[in-house]
Amino acid sequence: MNKDNKKCVDVDISAHMGECENRAATPITTPIGVRLINVPVVLAERTISTNLVANIKFPEPVLEIKDIKKQVKIVQCKLLLPGVPAGDAAAAFAARGISLFLKGFVRKNIQYASPSPNSSEHCVSSEIRSLTADVPFECVTRLDADDFLTPPQLPFNNTRSEFDFFRARDLGHGHPEKDKLLGSDLSQFHQVSTQFYNQFPYCELVSSNIIEWDEAIDRKPLPGNAPFEEGMFHNIVEKMFLEFTVKVLQTQQVAVTATTLPPM
Repeated sequence: MNKDNKKCVDVDISAHMGECENRAATPITTPIGVRLINVPVVLAERTISTNLVANIKFPEPVLEIKDIKKQVKIVQCKLLLPGVPAGDAAAAFAARGISLFLKGFVRKNIQYASPSPNSSEHCVSSEIRSLTADVPFECVTRLDADDFLTPPQLPFNNTRSEFDFFRARDLGHGHPEKDKLLGSDLSQFHQVSTQFYNQFPYCELVSSNIIEWDEAIDRKPLPGNAPFEEGMFHNIVEKMFLEFTVKVLQTQQVAVTATTLPPM
């Protein structure tokens, strides 16, 4: 062995690369009967549509746009749930319309050709470059009661209640000895407070669809001895129709019936 090599196994070369065997294993399951499980529940799956307009400026002159890659990113998806009285299970699942607030952006990577100065009347030399820009959007949409596949569990309101104790005190000098000051003690404060740690809904992005239209607003002919139909620009106006599908979920307790597994 080379004394300079302190590793007893060369991890860059596998010691064994053969076929592995497998066999059925018997899973351990909960006993038969009704069980409560805490799982994500799909509240709604909705397709949202909106329109975007943006002005994009390029750092170099653009001969033509070669390709645009787009990705929709959601940074906020919040279902604005109203609170209900504490412990009212019927009101917690009452069907009602709720607003869904959405915020995000479209990440655009624009690949374009930038003209080089050594163009001739027959040829235009160019360099391929790219520009990445984020086009933001923000909107709110209303989900009616019928739009929910499963009603959301509304949060229980926290409660705070004060209480006092009766106290009788002497009135002091100038008052009959048998008279007393009857009331509560202002030097003491008593309260019962209850907090509920409710489950907040969250979203998953399922799919997106974008229809866009880009137009140069400052295109002019190439300078010098270049073909007459060629031009360059620095600014474009972009109009997009954005459509994406989100899945709204919430962790809830669900009653399920546990059964036996079929024979393996």
